[in-house]
Amino acid sequence: MKLESILTKIKSYVLDITQNKLLLFFIISIIYMELVYAVCVFQRVDIAFIYPVLFSISAGCLFTILSSIFKPQVNKIIAYLVTTLLGLTYCFYLVYFKIFKTTFSLYSFVGAKDALQFSSVIKSSIITNLFSILLFFIPLAIAVYFHKKVSLSERIIKMQVLLLCLMLFSFVLAIGAVQTTANKPNSQHSLYYKSTSPHLMVKKLGLLTTIRLDCKRLLLGFNPNSATENRLQYIKNLNLKKFLTKEPKFNIQSKYNVMDISFLDLLTKENNNKLLDMHKYFSSVQPSSQNKYTGLFKGHNLILITAEAFYPYAIDKDLTPTLYKLANEGFKFSNFYNPLWGVSTSDGEYAACTGLVPKAGVWSMSNSSKNDMRFTLGNQLRKLGYITKAYHNHTYNYYNRDISHPNLGYDYKGVGNGLKISPAWPESDLELIEQSTNEYIGDKPFHTYYMTVSGHFEYNFEGNNMSIKNKKYVEHLNYSDPAKAYLACNLEFEFALTELIKRLEEAGVADKTIIAISPDHYPYGLPKKQIDELSSHVIEENFELYKADFILWKKGMEQVIIDKPCSSIDILPTLSNLFGLKYDSRLLFGRDILSTAKPLVVFNNRSWITDKGKYNALTSQFSGSVDNEATYINIINNKVADIFNYSAYILETNYYSKVFKKNQ
Repeated sequence: MKLESILTKIKSYVLDITQNKLLLFFIISIIYMELVYAVCVFQRVDIAFIYPVLFSISAGCLFTILSSIFKPQVNKIIAYLVTTLLGLTYCFYLVYFKIFKTTFSLYSFVGAKDALQFSSVIKSSIITNLFSILLFFIPLAIAVYFHKKVSLSERIIKMQVLLLCLMLFSFVLAIGAVQTTANKPNSQHSLYYKSTSPHLMVKKLGLLTTIRLDCKRLLLGFNPNSATENRLQYIKNLNLKKFLTKEPKFNIQSKYNVMDISFLDLLTKENNNKLLDMHKYFSSVQPSSQNKYTGLFKGHNLILITAEAFYPYAIDKDLTPTLYKLANEGFKFSNFYNPLWGVSTSDGEYAACTGLVPKAGVWSMSNSSKNDMRFTLGNQLRKLGYITKAYHNHTYNYYNRDISHPNLGYDYKGVGNGLKISPAWPESDLELIEQSTNEYIGDKPFHTYYMTVSGHFEYNFEGNNMSIKNKKYVEHLNYSDPAKAYLACNLEFEFALTELIKRLEEAGVADKTIIAISPDHYPYGLPKKQIDELSSHVIEENFELYKADFILWKKGMEQVIIDKPCSSIDILPTLSNLFGLKYDSRLLFGRDILSTAKPLVVFNNRSWITDKGKYNALTSQFSGSVDNEATYINIINNKVADIFNYSAYILETNYYSKVFKKNQ
């Protein structure tokens, strides 16, 4: 009789819950918005969508509780407000993704005032994606239309308790489902507890859960655990007897790019657990070897350029003869990738300038401004007596460059603190060269860093001043207007390089000056259709889309083709080795491309490329040939996780200052 009574009560509770139209409305609305967002961003939905569905139940319960604790009229306002805010949130994240091709982080509100400079881009994106945006407000329209059929009565204690129990049960169920993926690479479990990859989190956990975790980590901090046993799984495969002794020292003069660091001494004196872990980790990293290219450019001048949205298809033998010359002389890296990070341009600079992966959810370059950044080229070459200058032909304090770039070792100028550039959007790269070269070209060795801007979106002949200026050079091309506009604004970069080389020649220092060029990111402001148009084929979106040019040119040098997979974080160690600089390759996550170090290209979504093949983290598919595929994937996935985690730790702890004494 008791059992019958219990079952009757349970049946009654279930009936009460299933008849709660407001609850069903919120759950279905959230699942619907997650579905629309997933289709708009990923163009597909797979079995992993079950996780956003599970988390939607507890979220729906929460919103139902919030909409049923006051008087009916107030409850109705709250329900409308919650539905509206949900729609606006999904819209905001979608528009942000469509503009920057990356998931928004709450930390980025820090730069909200900077983003307002691109209000025309935001408006354009809203118009372009208006249909998708309107889809997010269908639940609100339904709520308004059927408002009389949904009861929004005053609080009923029994129903509130039932909703609370269902919320807890469904949340525990969702967490339980997450736990079942604990031993899988880039799994829901890993993303929920251990790593930060917003794009992957949205795909595997849902946008609402990603936002919740972002809030939690921003407020409470986040220290992902890279388990010791996971690290040892690949560390033990290294030839540690050769590279690590009880007192880990190396023959600095002969073989390896290392410095005289006593990790044993650091471990003995350290009490902080995170720093202890870091000392153990870095002491076990295999350094890159010196090679026949070590010191090849020693004593030369260096001009390092991060070129805004520069892409291989902007190079043409007839249209851009200078770029074509630079790209086909000197070193040619035929398998170079430029991953897109969370803070687009700034993170692109950070990767190239520091040899580290940017930390997700923060402005890594800005955050590094108080850190010891001794391995940057500005700091290394300044110690050798070089003139070290940095220039940017847009607002000088954008992304806080006025704070970060002096810390990289440069005397920095932008528009507003000494660099005179004609008002325009985007500004002229040619003027950037014309207004700066007289400050460093001369008898003394120099290193100059440029962050250009002429290649910035939007790509049209209405609002892009550089596209308008150079339209006459591309009008004859058989491309659509956006593609022509992209090529036209990049012609300003071509003209800038032509002028730069001319001035180097006139000063008699061209043969002693190295020019290195890499992009900050691919031109995500150019629609994919036009990227395919310029390439004459459909570009694959997980790897090929990020394939780029790293130009490393020396006048008169014959072409040396390097086909090893490499990326932007490899630029700093490669140049450091070529210039014969004293640095420790164990403390950078980029590797000297010209050394025997095994290649590893990592992408923001945790996909990767090695000399053995490619792994797509979104689909968990590996294309390549190895003896034990599952083991190999697991080893590299663990290594990739450590690259992201320890790059973040270096930034968080100001690690270099802990390793080196102040006088070193």
